[in-house]
Amino acid sequence: MLTRRFTGEQRLFRLACRRFLAREIAPHMARWRAVGRVDREAFRRAGEAGLLCFWAAPELGGAGLADFRFDQVLIEETQSALCSDWGVALHNRVAGGYLERLATPAQQSRFLPGCVAGTTILALALTEPQAGSDLSALETRARPAAGGHFLLDGRKTYISHGAIADLFVVAARTDPDDPRRLGLFLVEGDRPGLARGRPLAKLGRHAQDTCELFFDGVRVPAENLLGELHRGLEYIKELLPLERLVAAVEALAAAWKALALTVDFARERRLFGRALADFQNTRFRLASLRASLSAAQVFVDACVAAFNDGRLGDAEAAEAKLLATELLCQTVDEGVQLHGGAGYLAESPICQLYADARVTRIFAGSSEVLKERIARNLFATQPFPFVETET
Repeated sequence: MLTRRFTGEQRLFRLACRRFLAREIAPHMARWRAVGRVDREAFRRAGEAGLLCFWAAPELGGAGLADFRFDQVLIEETQSALCSDWGVALHNRVAGGYLERLATPAQQSRFLPGCVAGTTILALALTEPQAGSDLSALETRARPAAGGHFLLDGRKTYISHGAIADLFVVAARTDPDDPRRLGLFLVEGDRPGLARGRPLAKLGRHAQDTCELFFDGVRVPAENLLGELHRGLEYIKELLPLERLVAAVEALAAAWKALALTVDFARERRLFGRALADFQNTRFRLASLRASLSAAQVFVDACVAAFNDGRLGDAEAAEAKLLATELLCQTVDEGVQLHGGAGYLAESPICQLYADARVTRIFAGSSEVLKERIARNLFATQPFPFVETET
């Protein structure tokens, strides 16, 4: 594989992440999956190790490490350790990105020290029963109230960290006559009127708790408004490339893990007196996957570099997420098939990866939505990167 461009500091950071995961997270995953949630202590330990919101300024407890490659390293090691449902990237970047991009200095001073320390767990509350990718269909509403407050009423669903989060980034309609005018609000989990529904049973990612949220006249102070009123949809679109980049990095790292597990199994499994790896069918199928993963890794790494430079567009992020998640699902499917009956057992790592992978083609924009976004860009611009425009 081509040499990847990580700094010496990032390579040392990778080793530190690997040791932390092996010591503090991986040994507990089976228990957390059984009970349906991660212990809060896991986030506090991660905070002590400097693994949470490390992009935050040092005066707020962070390390000031804005380079996304640090996040990439942690995500890759988390997937490699089979800890995908810990949800650290959701905290650090998917929800944390809203505080990084939109929070005022006063808001950051109030909330980020806890996020960095792991005493404040973050979650993103956008999706509703009738509003997934189409955010203009949101029904949760925020209306001005006396005393410089907003009152939130509505319902959110499929909210990861919904049961354990202390702070939610909530999207709500702020104009009853225009569904595209939204506001984003920081809502503490203990505010009166906010109720959490029962845990939702899922195909995979069992340790990452998921539930519904109900808002019944939740009183939120105006100083908890993120950015400008009515511009929430614009902000969500601005942050979509980051969310999709996180999803792409996660999916590709999980695909590499699935391939490694399958190669190891093929070396050991014997069939008709030969190792499974000695059959041409096995070798060719795994070789094709390896080539696809290597090509995808180059593209995703290029997207990370573009994000760091402020150049990652929504269409490119959509391409990365589509490519990586579709490839992940192909890889785990091949892995289960080549594992045979062993791959269908719930205790098998490849079976766990298979179950955890399926949702990646749905969240952060389904594959169909991503294809539509990519197609709009394809037909609106020059689709061939090697064609220069004459001046």
